[in-house]
Amino acid sequence: MPANKSAPAPDKAAKKPKKKGRRGRLVAITVVLLLVAGIGYGAFWGVSTVRASYPQTTGSLKLAGLTAPVDVSRDANGIPQIYADTDEDLFRAQGFVQAQDRFWEMDVRRHMTAGRLSEMFGQSQVDADSFLRTLGWHDVAKQEFDTKLSPQTKKYLQAYSDGVNAYLKDHEGSALSLEYAALGFQNDYKPQKWTPVDSVAWLKAMAWDLRGNMQDEIDRALMSSRFSPTQIDQLYPKYPAKRNRPIVEGGAVDPATKEFDPKATPSGGTATNSGKPGTGTGSGSGTGTGTGNRSASSATQGVKSQLSSVAKSLEKIPALLGPNGSGIGSNSWVVSGAHTTTGKPLLANDPHLAPQMPSLWYQMGLHCRTTGAKCNYDVSGYTFSGMPGVVIGHNQDISWGMTNLGADVSDLYLEKINANGYLFDDKQQPFKTRKETIKVAGGASREITVRSTNNGPLISDRDDELAKVGKQAPVGNAAPDRGDGYGISLRWTALDPGKSMDAVFELNRAKNWTDFRKAAADFEVPSQNMIYADTKGNIGYQAPGRIPVRGKGYDGSLPAPGWDPKARWTDWVPQKALPNEYNPARGYIVTANQAVVDPDKYPYLLTKDWGYGARSQRINDLVQSKIKDGGKVSTDDMQTMQMDNSSEIAKLLTPYLLKIDPKDAYVREAQKLLEGWDYTQEPDSAAAAYFNAVWRNTLKLAFGNKMPKELRVEGQCLWVRPADDTGPVDDQDKPVRECGERAPDQAQPDGGDRWYEVVRSIIEDPKNDWWKTESRPGHTVDNNRDQLLGHAMKDARYELTSKLGKNVDNWSWGRLHQLFLKNQTLGTSGPGFLQDLFNRGPWNLGGGEAAVNATGWNAAGGYEVTWVPSMRMVVNLADLDKSRWINLTGASGHAYNAHYYDQTDKWAKGELLPWAFSQKAVKAAAEDTLTLSP
Repeated sequence: MPANKSAPAPDKAAKKPKKKGRRGRLVAITVVLLLVAGIGYGAFWGVSTVRASYPQTTGSLKLAGLTAPVDVSRDANGIPQIYADTDEDLFRAQGFVQAQDRFWEMDVRRHMTAGRLSEMFGQSQVDADSFLRTLGWHDVAKQEFDTKLSPQTKKYLQAYSDGVNAYLKDHEGSALSLEYAALGFQNDYKPQKWTPVDSVAWLKAMAWDLRGNMQDEIDRALMSSRFSPTQIDQLYPKYPAKRNRPIVEGGAVDPATKEFDPKATPSGGTATNSGKPGTGTGSGSGTGTGTGNRSASSATQGVKSQLSSVAKSLEKIPALLGPNGSGIGSNSWVVSGAHTTTGKPLLANDPHLAPQMPSLWYQMGLHCRTTGAKCNYDVSGYTFSGMPGVVIGHNQDISWGMTNLGADVSDLYLEKINANGYLFDDKQQPFKTRKETIKVAGGASREITVRSTNNGPLISDRDDELAKVGKQAPVGNAAPDRGDGYGISLRWTALDPGKSMDAVFELNRAKNWTDFRKAAADFEVPSQNMIYADTKGNIGYQAPGRIPVRGKGYDGSLPAPGWDPKARWTDWVPQKALPNEYNPARGYIVTANQAVVDPDKYPYLLTKDWGYGARSQRINDLVQSKIKDGGKVSTDDMQTMQMDNSSEIAKLLTPYLLKIDPKDAYVREAQKLLEGWDYTQEPDSAAAAYFNAVWRNTLKLAFGNKMPKELRVEGQCLWVRPADDTGPVDDQDKPVRECGERAPDQAQPDGGDRWYEVVRSIIEDPKNDWWKTESRPGHTVDNNRDQLLGHAMKDARYELTSKLGKNVDNWSWGRLHQLFLKNQTLGTSGPGFLQDLFNRGPWNLGGGEAAVNATGWNAAGGYEVTWVPSMRMVVNLADLDKSRWINLTGASGHAYNAHYYDQTDKWAKGELLPWAFSQKAVKAAAEDTLTLSP
């Protein structure tokens, strides 16, 4: 993995910043030397090539279409604050400025959302483009723009596009970014004009990565080849509502009005849109585990192979927000003024997303010099490059944060298909079809046919392996004959045109709770937990989103039968029935992907796959510990809580590990690291390194080695009984060598807080079957919990010896748990020297999976950081100028610019930057000012 050797780990002393001019010259010289090393490309790039794309940040420039001058002030970190006199001027300037800093990122994103990556990068992206064209994000975005969005929103989007295009008019090739100079070696690609639909389509990418439980749905179906339904249920335990508090701790829906009342007492009824799936997709009935489910039926093999191929297709889609299926999360909480040192609310937010270079977020302020009818905005916060407005932040009256609600808004459907159509309600129906032409840089274009059923696009068409399925499909006796196989279609709320772009602008100009809730109602996809605070002292929470009501007997946990009318979505959960709170008596609200309400006491099914509440309950406990006995929470306290790295699974498991009596002195030496450990995961902690290695190996032995190959890490091979071998275990069994097929950051068991609950459920049962292992079928190694834990402790000791050395005193969690920041295109698949140009790292991090400081890692795949708090903010509603913020990287997307990753060292250490908001504060912080003139 490429690493910039000059990038310091966070535990190294920070050096005094050098002056911009000298630093620019030094990095430019460095780049020239690196480029000289790349003489195999037959070209020499000079300093001018490297610096050609750096934006002009002082003086004045002409920007066509403005009605009056616009000022762009940038602080010491290059964060822009824009001042204008009209809304259109404000968003036109926003488009221009974002293009200055991040156009490569914007261009790649719009090609991804439109299924046009092959136009930039050639044949390697055809499969991804084919899948994305099948989903049709760009087509849906166009429908939204044409038919759903308000005239005002359309004006803003067009003004933004005009600003981007004004920048493109005068810049091309290396003047746009260094990446275009590199791309020029491969093809003669030139960017087209930006369009409003390009901006709207980005919301589809956001919704895709936050779509809910599709990966869980696939994984459960794939597990059915080795595990019984009972065993699968054990691996997806019920949400522990009594231990880990939901977001809204009370409330009920009035049966007559269908309106949620947060002060009402729930009756404890069951969800009206839930129930056991009626597809019969699960199979097998045994409770033994070993390396496979001994009584699993071979009937699962058909759909298993098909879903495996679908899963592989999903892996090809760029996961811009985070590794799909590994628990993308976020923290956000708000404390009322009654419990703060300021006397007004404090609001914190840190979305957990994929680390990338540059950061997904772009910090920005959008200010009307005078707010009124012509100019409505005075807002600051985080937005996405390529999209106008601010997504998370505050204006002069309110602040808001978001975490993923996790609502189940997508379902897979099995479809009985043939060449002419599909079966529905005992009748043959014709496909809805369209042709798509994929242009390929350096190659011939490829034409595909997209077929859709009444449930949605047939995503199984996108893999040749899916032309046939296995001999028997896991469906009930009433299912139609398999014939040539079942297809798989996708029903997903984001494939219906909506008004989420309207909601962004509504949020930006909201003045109170009523305005906020109205904006939330339009934020249809993705479904987000939205918290609120205002300068008058109020706090609140609203669950928005378009969430389906399913047919009776279907709960979205497994693929449903597309031929059955009863399996279709029947309605939407009423907006007024969605949970909310306003100024709750406890004085604070915590959202961290836990259950929104107690699932047993809410009449609608939101999802069966919540986060399990390890982070949220830790935050609840931290806040409660501060405010008990009349204590107050400060801005510093909020910042400290964001960096809490306590391990909940370590608190549970370590006492059991300390009771093991290892016979190997080498293992005992490592075990002693856990004695007296406080369960915190600091970067320099040897105990944290050893515990997490033990946790990883415990999961591997108890669960991972028993998973079907489709869920195990790619390339990891085991000798196992064939999945369809249901006979008795004896020495005559002939094991087969099966190698894992899942990407390391998406394999199972991933080690998140779902697995905390799985282990918690069996930890006091030392003879539970999950603790039993086999070296090969029929030859038991571990018969009980303590044997397996001892085995894991030994494996961990030797694993860390190979990775960190023999001396345990030299071990540290940060050396295992490293962050690499990668450019999402040339930094992941370009030539080695190009990757070194654009990538940065490593940083040695603390924190971990399901910690508040959620530096996630996949226990099946390794210790490397796979998702992070992508930004952090703490908003002070008593004095907005005393708010604080930080980004993962920096404002600039230009490699070797001073602001390419100038915030990362501070981010890694938990520091926050001052967040100037008022015009006076912005002016005092300004280092550069650029005037854009008509």
